[in-house]
Amino acid sequence: MAVIAETLPVQSTAARRDVQQRIDAARARAIRAAYTTRFVAAELQRNPQDFQIVRRAQMVPVPGDVVIATVTELGKHKHLQSPASRRQLIFAGQEIMVAYGHRYAPDQFLAHVPQDLGPCQLVAGGGVASEVIEQHASIDQATQLEPVGLLVRHGKVVNLLDFAPLDINNDSPRTADTGAVRPPVIAVLGTSMNSGKSTTLGCLVNGLVNAGMSVAAGKATGTGAGNDPNLFIDAGAFSVCDFTDFGYPTTYRLDYETLRSLLVAMIREQCAGGADAVIIEIADGLFQGETSRLLADPMFAEHVDRVLFSAQDALGAQAGERILLEAGLDLAAVSGVVTASPLAAQEAQSRLSTPVIGTFELCQAEVATSLLRAK
Repeated sequence: MAVIAETLPVQSTAARRDVQQRIDAARARAIRAAYTTRFVAAELQRNPQDFQIVRRAQMVPVPGDVVIATVTELGKHKHLQSPASRRQLIFAGQEIMVAYGHRYAPDQFLAHVPQDLGPCQLVAGGGVASEVIEQHASIDQATQLEPVGLLVRHGKVVNLLDFAPLDINNDSPRTADTGAVRPPVIAVLGTSMNSGKSTTLGCLVNGLVNAGMSVAAGKATGTGAGNDPNLFIDAGAFSVCDFTDFGYPTTYRLDYETLRSLLVAMIREQCAGGADAVIIEIADGLFQGETSRLLADPMFAEHVDRVLFSAQDALGAQAGERILLEAGLDLAAVSGVVTASPLAAQEAQSRLSTPVIGTFELCQAEVATSLLRAK
């Protein structure tokens, strides 16, 4: 069946005027909020009278700024994850509430926050607005957005940091109960996007839970979306958070000291509350800029006890093992997409000193608990 693209005419820059609009309850209900903006959306629904939509020529958005935008043309993303992470269909002409953010996704888009409030793109279904710089040849053009204006509360542009429940600079109350001895921390890394990191992490969580352990999980870097946190919850983690809980729509191009503090704060938060083990995902691949820098930082080995690596193929597994061992990290096992093929898994094991473990074998209590013990 042929698909007919939905489009709306986009005003030229000259035709755009300054905007200052109040939001009534009916409009607040009609705006489709995204997962990244869920904490802001909750307050908007409670007190819409406190918010305005403002656009002025001199406004320059920064990562995390919340924007109300009209969908003008559907492209790659035809769904927007709701605050509850439901894949809600979007239509041309609808207003949506998303956050500006940079994106690094080799399988999709490289995108940077634009320097003005002109037309931009929806570069992630979790709710990230940005300007596409490059894209993978196999995917559709990005869904097009026309910003109405930035969300403003009490005269200040709303940023996700303003409503985030967690703060990298201030421990939450429950961290005060953390004992002197922290639980073991395992980080899950991979060769690239779609190497099976999140599934590997979920299966490890499930195996530890099957062993009677209380497990906390987190995703420290990446692009905001609810899929992975929900997977970790489904696997049995009693406490789950990701970087959006700290107020960041994505972590790409985040200044390094902030990124470093974010990882430490997340580990501290997830070690609190009675966790017997903490599992943290680091997004993208080992060559991604932020990931590469984290691995080279002595802080990483100080806070992470062991690493579980997800690879797409045997060659990637071998390269990943070499990089991680040269970084001085304790590599517990290799898993991920490579283990979906018995032949590929055998190829990998023939070249590795590290055990290769099938992703779903990690759901077995004895397999999962064996990874908590250092070599």
